[in-house]
Amino acid sequence: MFIVLAFTAGQFVAYFNETNMGLVIGVYAANFLESIQFTGLPLLLAFIVVSGFINLFIGSASAKWAMMAPIFVPIMMQLGYSPELTQMAYRIADSTTNIITPLMTYFAIIIAFAQRYDRRAGVGTLVAMMLPYTLVFTVVWTLQLIAWVLLELPLGPGSSIFYP
Repeated sequence: MFIVLAFTAGQFVAYFNETNMGLVIGVYAANFLESIQFTGLPLLLAFIVVSGFINLFIGSASAKWAMMAPIFVPIMMQLGYSPELTQMAYRIADSTTNIITPLMTYFAIIIAFAQRYDRRAGVGTLVAMMLPYTLVFTVVWTLQLIAWVLLELPLGPGSSIFYP
């Protein structure tokens, strides 16, 4: 399964690199977002929401990033945000919504463990139990990211929030 996924993601990235389609889409999208003045923190929040929503349908984090990065990294770079910040926002959305997506690799195993304590536990039970955690983690980590951006703290050694 992983080999098929890696092959598909590799082909997708190769086509985007060969045609520069990701860069073209990124430049046009960034110009559009700038023209409607949709930048800054609202843009980061929208990106977190979009990434979290996509995570509900594509379980693999690496495949999802392979499809999203060629488009969203140039958009954010043109709007003045570093690729590290883009990936940080992506990781917040991806990691907080993993437990509520049935496409997660370990979802069936988690249900099996839950059924040890409640035989009637299923997909709905697990999603309903984990939804409050998802919401709290998403809100808290997003607030941390907002504070990080407002304080202009580096994301790591040599990694700034803003792209020159």
